Amino acid sequence: METKQGHGTVVRYRVIAFMLVFIEIPLCLKCCPTSQKFDNFLNKFQNSYVRAVGYIVFAVLMWLAVGVGNVKLHVPDALLLTFAAVSYLIAAMRHQTPASSSITGGSGVSTIV
Repeated sequence: METKQGHGTVVRYRVIAFMLVFIEIPLCLKCCPTSQKFDNFLNKFQNSYVRAVGYIVFAVLMWLAVGVGNVKLHVPDALLLTFAAVSYLIAAMRHQTPASSSITGGSGVSTIV
């Protein structure tokens, strides 16, 4: 039913998942030891336009896996990433910044950790 994915494809999806966790859950940056270079890279994603572009790139990779790689298992992933990209694009056009929550490690976490 499913075609066998190559090692490079699996690594690509794990890198995307790893980046999304660190981008969307700032608590991970407080708890996990990361380099200053990595932190600076992730801080670039605080802008809604940059997040929208990032999600568009991730969604395109997933849609390519669905279309070219014939991996139907990634349809929900591609749909959710596309929805997130559209949401961040709308927020960017409205000049809204990404919301922050102390539950996920946003504002107020430095006093908790």
